[in-house]
Amino acid sequence: MAAEVSAQLLIEKHRPTLDQALETIRTRAYWSPHPEHPKAYGENGTLDAPAGKAAFDALLNTRIDLDQPGTDGWTGGEVSPYGIELGVEYPHPDPDVLLPAMRAAMPAWRDAGAETRAVVCLEILARISARTHEFAHAVMHTSGQAFMMAFQAGGPHAQDRGLEAVAYAYAEQVRTPAAADWSKPQGKRDPLNLHKQFTPVPRGIALLVGCNTFPTWNGYPGLFASLATGNPVLVKPHPRAVLPLALTVRVAREVLTEAGFDPNLVALAAERPGEGLAKSLAVRPEVRIIDYTGSTAFGDWLESNARQAQVYTEKAGVNTVIVESTDDYKGMLANLAFSLSLYSGQMCTTPQNLLIPGDGITTDQGPKSYDEVVTDLAGAVDALLGDDARANALLGALVNPDVKARLEAAAGLGEVALASREISNPEFPGAVVRSPLMVKLDGTKPDADAPYLEECFGPVSFAVAVDSASDAVELLRRTVRDKGAMTVGAYSTSPEFEHLVAEVCLEECAQLSLNLTGGVYVNQTAAFSDFHGSGGNPAANSALCDGAFVANRFRVVEVRRGA
Repeated sequence: MAAEVSAQLLIEKHRPTLDQALETIRTRAYWSPHPEHPKAYGENGTLDAPAGKAAFDALLNTRIDLDQPGTDGWTGGEVSPYGIELGVEYPHPDPDVLLPAMRAAMPAWRDAGAETRAVVCLEILARISARTHEFAHAVMHTSGQAFMMAFQAGGPHAQDRGLEAVAYAYAEQVRTPAAADWSKPQGKRDPLNLHKQFTPVPRGIALLVGCNTFPTWNGYPGLFASLATGNPVLVKPHPRAVLPLALTVRVAREVLTEAGFDPNLVALAAERPGEGLAKSLAVRPEVRIIDYTGSTAFGDWLESNARQAQVYTEKAGVNTVIVESTDDYKGMLANLAFSLSLYSGQMCTTPQNLLIPGDGITTDQGPKSYDEVVTDLAGAVDALLGDDARANALLGALVNPDVKARLEAAAGLGEVALASREISNPEFPGAVVRSPLMVKLDGTKPDADAPYLEECFGPVSFAVAVDSASDAVELLRRTVRDKGAMTVGAYSTSPEFEHLVAEVCLEECAQLSLNLTGGVYVNQTAAFSDFHGSGGNPAANSALCDGAFVANRFRVVEVRRGA
């Protein structure tokens, strides 16, 4: 099929979806073209639950051959947090061969134009969406997410974030017209006339460094933002979470080929154990864009050393919730209990520090002391997770041994208000499942070594007693400024106090949620409407997704001629 014919068919198929995405990022309303419910799949070429599970099972103990240039061997070794050896092997790249092939694919992709690139990206997403059940198992068995979370966050929510990035990329590229006739009056002389052409030009190869916990949700924004703006994308997954992104690369290469483009616009870079491939690739001169989610240490290294590239990082932060007062005590406790429990706290948005005045708070159930609030919250978590089947469905499994070690060490940091318990998973006996731990700490005299001033990633929270609500606000300010935060939450019945917290978040550039007591949680964000991160504090230098996330992935080159 010729590229121009295929492109026209894809425009007819996907232009309405692109237009709706463009409208939604303007209105910030709710919208998603990707169904959240597993039963929505099984028709119109989509895999239902049994077919998706069978497709995943068929991948185990196989080799995923992507027909990439420069494959110099095979690597693998993923072990599911649920105790299953996946046995999948992936091509290992020789960058000296693969990167030139990727660069050679750029001119035709650049010349295709913003609309064609966008609809090709939407076709990739549509084919991934059709296989959501298969991808859900791949995400589950590499991240440790429970199935329903892997299905939703790793499937439709990740696809929404990819589509959102395409919409922003398209909007930024068409902001400047493709051509313009320019005429400058000269009085009695003939005017000066020029014909000008403006072309969005990609920066170069984009390196996507994937994360272990949310390989698709955190990976798709950068992948599709770069591809939609004309850049080839080299996907370097986390070594424990290769499969979901390898499947993504395979789908992308199939679509690109069918659309008449070079499949080497998207390639996989799976690494051998201990190789540190991301570090060597990041400083290659061909790599001009880097997207990274992970530890602060490596994110800082990338920002300091990959000087030839535009680097987008999401690192670590210390997320905080201030509890000053509430008119729905039961709803607050239930909301916080769920937020602390979901995916065993292994989300970059999970609250860690709960700042509570030492003399207590006012509620619709009367005054509550600091101890009562902490005890009641611990009780709400216990009630939520009291049934082991429900606990497994919410907690998932610990993603790696480091999380388990941090959890065990945190119990010695202070008085334990909620002990972590071991939970067995009958379906997956090898899974390491732990309920959340909550530790009481004194925040009245914060010092640099206070445990709550560092991220403790995993199912650990600190109930920090502070002298007053105003002290809580100042501790929040210090934490966000020094350590960063992906999320901030607060509970208050006082408009004046809400204003104080909001002012800190505006000044320190942190996303704020106020008085969440229902089915929306501080650690969840909706594509097309909510911004994930802000790009304005140490936790991340970019936001998913805004214009800044896409606009510097390309430059506009002008060609002008005398007319």
